[in-house]
Amino acid sequence: MKVYKFGGASVKTADGVRNLHKIIGDEENLFVIVSAMGKTTNALERVFSGLQQGDKAASLSEIEELRSYHQAIIDDLWRKPAKLPRVEALFAELEKVATETDYRVEDAELWYDTIVAYGELLSTTIVSEFLNRVGIANAWIDMRKVILTEQRHKDAAVDIEASKPLLRAAVEAAPEHIYIGQGFIGAAPDGTTTTLGREGSDYSAAVVANILGAESMSVWKDVDGVLNADPKIFPDAVKIDELHYLDAIELAYSGAQIIHPKTIKPLQNKNIPLYVRPFGDKRKPGTVIRGMLAPVQIPILILKKNQVLLTLRSRDFSFVLEEKFSKIFGLMDRFRLKVNLIHNSAVQLSLCVDNTWHIEEAVQALREEGFDVMKLSDMELLTIRGYTPELFEKYAFGKEVFIRQTTQSTVRIIRRRV
Repeated sequence: MKVYKFGGASVKTADGVRNLHKIIGDEENLFVIVSAMGKTTNALERVFSGLQQGDKAASLSEIEELRSYHQAIIDDLWRKPAKLPRVEALFAELEKVATETDYRVEDAELWYDTIVAYGELLSTTIVSEFLNRVGIANAWIDMRKVILTEQRHKDAAVDIEASKPLLRAAVEAAPEHIYIGQGFIGAAPDGTTTTLGREGSDYSAAVVANILGAESMSVWKDVDGVLNADPKIFPDAVKIDELHYLDAIELAYSGAQIIHPKTIKPLQNKNIPLYVRPFGDKRKPGTVIRGMLAPVQIPILILKKNQVLLTLRSRDFSFVLEEKFSKIFGLMDRFRLKVNLIHNSAVQLSLCVDNTWHIEEAVQALREEGFDVMKLSDMELLTIRGYTPELFEKYAFGKEVFIRQTTQSTVRIIRRRV
C-alpha cells in the first residue's frame, strides 16, 4: 500500500485531475487523499461568514459561484455538459446548512468545520467518479466515518487508535484496490464534523499511512521538491534532496510551507518515508524525508507572515514565572492562538502568534487576568537555519527588528513587515 496526497492547486482544473489520473494510472494498491479544489476552502469560509452575519444572500452567492466553478471542471472532464447527482446532493446539503442553521456564537467552530468540509467532499466525489469513468475502479471513503478526532473543532487531533479499526474495516470491505478519501476532515466522538487545521490534508494522509502500514507516502506539489526557501520571496532558492524527520518538524514549526507540522510523527513512528514530488513530472525524484542522519548543508530561510507580537507584563511587577506561564498559555490554547516564538525577561513575556480571528478576545482576557498587554500587528517572523553573517545582514540589517534570538546554527527575527 502507498499513500498519495494531492493538494488543492493540483486539482484546481480539469487538466489537473487528468494529470492525477496519469500519476496513479499504473498503481494497484493505493490510498489517495485529495484536498478541496483550488481556492474552494477560502470561498467556503466566506459562506461561513455569511452565516455568522445572518446574510443568507451572501452565502448563497458564494455557493452559486462554487457550483459554477465545479460544474465547469465536470463538463471539461466529461467533454460535455454533465450532471453528477452526488455533487448536486452535496450542494443541496450545503445550501441547507447556510440558510437554515440556527447560528449561535458559541458554536462558531462547529459550523465552520461543517461548512468548509464540503470542499473536500466535492473534490473527492468528482475525482472518484471521473476515475471510475476512465476505467480506474475505486472506492470513495467518507473520512468522517473512519477518522475519529478529539472533541475539538477547527484544529482537532486524530485519535489514531480509535480510528484504526474503522479505517481498516472500510478498506477491507471494498472490492476495489484504489481508495479515494478526503484530507483535512474527520469526526468528533459526538458525530459532528471536525477539521484538522489549515493544510491538514498532509496530516490526514500520514494518519492513513500509519494505520494501513504503508510502504511510503507521497505529497504531490507544484515544486520539484522541498526548497530551502520560498522562491516567491527568495529567488535564489534551491532544492534539498533529503531531510531528517526532526529537521522537517522544526522547519514546519517555524512556518515552512513544506508539510503540516503534525504530519511527521505518524510517519516517524512507523519509519515510513515521505516523498515531496513534483506534480508536473512524476519521473523526478523530489525530496525524501526519513530517518537518515546526513545533515543539511545549505541555509534554510523561512518567512512567516501575518504575525502579531504580544508583550505582557504583570501590573504588580511580579516575576513572569511558573504560575503566570500556566495561566497565559492556558488562555493561548483556549483562544486557539498558535505561539511561534517566546521571549521573556524577569517581568515581561513576548509572544509571536498567528493573526487569527480570536486575538482580540485573547488580549481582553489577558488584561482581565491582570496583565498589561501591548499588541503590535503587521509583523513577520524570519527564521534562518545555518545562517551566516552575510545572510543576516542581507535580510535583517536596516529592518525594524523587535526581537532577535540566536543559537549556534539558527537565528529568528521578529520584524516589521517589509
